[in-house]
Amino acid sequence: MVQGPLAGIRVIDLTQVLAGPTATMLLADLGADVIKVEPPGMGDLSRLARYEKGGVNSTVANCNRGKRSIQIDLSTDAGRELGLRLLAGCDVAVQNMRPGVIDNLGLGYEQAAAVNPQIVYCSMSGYGQTGPYSGRAAYDPIIQAVSGYVALQVNPEVPIPDLVRNGVIDKASGWMAALAIVSALFARDRQGRGQHIDLSMLDTAVQFLWPDGGMADTLLDDDATEGRHLSTLYRLTPCAEGHIVYFVVSDKQFHGLYRALERPDWIDHPDWGTHEGRRGHSEELGSLLEDEFGKWKVADLVARMHENSVPCGEVTAVEDLHDDPQIRHNETLVEWDHPSAGRIRQARLAPRFSATQPEFRPSVPRLNEHATEILAELGLDAGEIEELRRAGAVF
Repeated sequence: MVQGPLAGIRVIDLTQVLAGPTATMLLADLGADVIKVEPPGMGDLSRLARYEKGGVNSTVANCNRGKRSIQIDLSTDAGRELGLRLLAGCDVAVQNMRPGVIDNLGLGYEQAAAVNPQIVYCSMSGYGQTGPYSGRAAYDPIIQAVSGYVALQVNPEVPIPDLVRNGVIDKASGWMAALAIVSALFARDRQGRGQHIDLSMLDTAVQFLWPDGGMADTLLDDDATEGRHLSTLYRLTPCAEGHIVYFVVSDKQFHGLYRALERPDWIDHPDWGTHEGRRGHSEELGSLLEDEFGKWKVADLVARMHENSVPCGEVTAVEDLHDDPQIRHNETLVEWDHPSAGRIRQARLAPRFSATQPEFRPSVPRLNEHATEILAELGLDAGEIEELRRAGAVF
């Protein structure tokens, strides 16, 4: 029996690539039954990604764990009717087609609500369902560019803007969609009706950026003290061997840093010892600190910094995370065997529930793997299924 806070919730996943599948996998990880409806041909575009073995690639595995797959040609009359039957029997539907496409297929929110008034229907897009940019194609790096991320992603020592080199906006949108969907399910339980959720990557990106990235652009009055972008304080510090990231704010933390660097004489220094003293001397102090860090190997210095309660961490490669003692203790990464793809390592759902802990479902759907069982659950017999196949609606 499936466990988790969303056990018993059925989700129809009409999304592809990263943002939408991330959202629906979160729902699957929380216990929902997620049916992934894939288009004819290759299916989800992410099935083209590299790092593949046995018909499974890493992108599909990391965004579709725990789902079931069926391939339907929704552009056919029979496929459209089948899609409506799926929408009629679900709790949630999620789609991330270009605005207007799903409506033209006859499977938009209005059509879905007509057969299922309690449906929670989430439409994900790059810029929103309406507006001057709504028809534009959008991918994560494009939204990073237009929402301020690239402009902020600048090393002050090498002032060239850069991208966040992972799908940060896609994933943030997936988490935001999952939060919105769960909230709408909660509202449905209280109010007895479903609703439509319009979620854009652009809005998500700006909201996700603003708490810290918008610090210098929040207080708008002329007499407000101008703040510094937090991005200017983030530094990668080279040591004699390796790199370290540290972040000190309070006098206590600065004093701990001085002790770790074997410069306790700086604690009582009139310019370095207090917050007021350091004001206006950051460049001078920064140069001195750089010289001191250059005398240490990362492994030696990190231990000393932790002993002195200095927030810091060595730069760790992704391939080394599974050996990290805290990650092993937390069981953050899970390893399991797939029948065709072999050994798989993945990150599990982060929150721990005291009463409704979801089970980890070690499965990745191959294209159309669950078609027969899903069609049978809709009440279709073998003859009806064969008729749908002959009509080109299912495969």
